[in-house]
Amino acid sequence: MRPFRSRFRPRLKTPFRARFRTRFPVLPTLITLGNGTCGLVSIAVLTTARPQLGDPAAAFYAGALIYLGMLFDGIDGYVARATNQTSEFGIQLDSLCDAITFGVAPVFIMLNLSAGFYLRFLWSIGVMFALCVLLRLARYNVDTHDHDDHGYFRGLPSPAAAGTVASFAIAMPTLRQGTDASLPGMVQWWSQLGVDLVETGTPIVTLVLAGLMVSRIRYPHVLSQWLNGRRNFYKLAQVMFVVVVLATIHELALPLLFSLFAFGYPLIALWNRSLRPSARPVPTQPDVPASDTLPPASQENTDFREGD
Repeated sequence: MRPFRSRFRPRLKTPFRARFRTRFPVLPTLITLGNGTCGLVSIAVLTTARPQLGDPAAAFYAGALIYLGMLFDGIDGYVARATNQTSEFGIQLDSLCDAITFGVAPVFIMLNLSAGFYLRFLWSIGVMFALCVLLRLARYNVDTHDHDDHGYFRGLPSPAAAGTVASFAIAMPTLRQGTDASLPGMVQWWSQLGVDLVETGTPIVTLVLAGLMVSRIRYPHVLSQWLNGRRNFYKLAQVMFVVVVLATIHELALPLLFSLFAFGYPLIALWNRSLRPSARPVPTQPDVPASDTLPPASQENTDFREGD
């Protein structure tokens, strides 16, 4: 006798991750394209909306769009791994979008912020920055493998370089407001000094950032270390420092933090190299003529044959 089977069989529940993979297979690609869209809109704001917004406001919105692109660039890899959609296509698409957002858009921000420089000089710096971003991305795609340790980068990452340039654009409206005649004289003096430093120092900083991107200096992968590493005392001190800076001078927090990240590790590398003991040269033996190294019997035989 067959056992009784109910017509209403219980439906097996599919795990959430499996349903997420099947329902959103193109989500990582959309996030990566959002990164490239932020770069394109940033360029459009600086080239078409400057008369309506003004130079400081246009640079501010362009810098904010670069930071939004950094957010998309930071989460697209995690979403791709969560949905099991990692592929070579996604890697190449990510590099192409990075070239727009972190290679081309910062050049327009630098041109908008700079003052008192010859235009040909500024364009040369912009071309150098964009080319170094392309070289940096190409080297990363070739040298990085799945089994490598993703805790460090070799050379300054292009998002950090673009974020350093964009941080000056975000701080510029606040500095401009500080030069108002109604504010105290000390505030006006410091604000005007900050405006002058941004306008004259941005091209030089951009050129230095281009060199750091193609260097071999090790930079930590901050997001990966925070998500995958241990929470030690050093990381706690870093968080406390960031919180204090944000609470004290939140108007200039982004330029300070990004400049500290971009230029702090090269200074640490130079300091460590200067502390290394100089390698002593290995003493070499003086050159001895071949005739002096032969034994006496061999010398006699050689002379005999030559005489004969």
